[in-house]
Amino acid sequence: MKRPAFLPDNFTLLLVATVALATLLPAQGLAARFFDDFTTFAIGLLFFLHGAKLSRDAIRAGITHWRLHLLVFACTFVLFPLLGLALKPLLQPLVTRELYTGVLFLCVLPATVQSAIAFTSIARGNVPAAVCSASASTMLGVFVTPVLVNLVVLPHAAGSTSEFDSIGRILLQLMLPFVAGHLLRPWISGWLHRRKQILGVVDRGSILLVVYTAFSAAVVEGLWKQVPLQALAGLLVVCAVLLACALASTGWLARRLGFDKADEITIVFCGSKKSLASGIPMAKVLFPAQSVGAIVLPLMLFHQMQLMVCAVLATRYRRRVDDASASASVRVAN
Repeated sequence: MKRPAFLPDNFTLLLVATVALATLLPAQGLAARFFDDFTTFAIGLLFFLHGAKLSRDAIRAGITHWRLHLLVFACTFVLFPLLGLALKPLLQPLVTRELYTGVLFLCVLPATVQSAIAFTSIARGNVPAAVCSASASTMLGVFVTPVLVNLVVLPHAAGSTSEFDSIGRILLQLMLPFVAGHLLRPWISGWLHRRKQILGVVDRGSILLVVYTAFSAAVVEGLWKQVPLQALAGLLVVCAVLLACALASTGWLARRLGFDKADEITIVFCGSKKSLASGIPMAKVLFPAQSVGAIVLPLMLFHQMQLMVCAVLATRYRRRVDDASASASVRVAN
């Protein structure tokens, strides 16, 4: 039986089910400690595998197209935070303070890898550049995101921690496994290549674990009493406005700076997306357990919205590129 078009993907349905489970049966006491320790291990394993997956060739290739990558990084780590801060007076009244802190957090996250590359490929963009840019964004985000959290997010949040403490924790829990995996790549990359499904299982499994533990702690602290329905509706508007601004800005900048259509497509899809896979583990490291649920809620919603919108946008880009190629072929034939 064909899957209905209006249904979200399986992973999104699993995320919703996990939030529902945490709402009805939150982990408490010894169970909460067990899930917290197990989640920490799963996150370390996830970043270890991501480090092992990143090839040296991708790093070297990224240097050759430096203008494109520099623009993608600027959109990811400069444009997005500026949009979040500039839109705050307009958008924060639509949601709670805690939810807008989550919006600012998603603004400082690195770009996605898999979906950015997939949409670039569908749209007939520069796929090698997308691979390099998205992979480098993930690696750079491990260093840049904690700094931006302290500069952009924590001044607007209650109960901020020291900059050195948060950077130290993320380097220890995320960067150390990432570097270890990359250093061991020559010995384990072949084994991982033959078992590609392992990274997918760890990727999705670690996210589901973090979502369950985060929402369990938040529910125990009264999350759903603090987040009214109108705030959730307002969050839809906030994410839609932020995504629209990011897509419009990346496309305009790419054209303004003289990039061709293939590079423009890469810049749009790599520069406008935010990583759920990196964001949820980072939130667990950077924020108190009881606040993580509200922090990651905007990211979860934005993630699904960007997938749906970018799927439509990629199809439109592909039609334009195909039509332009067909027109060029006709002109040559004549």
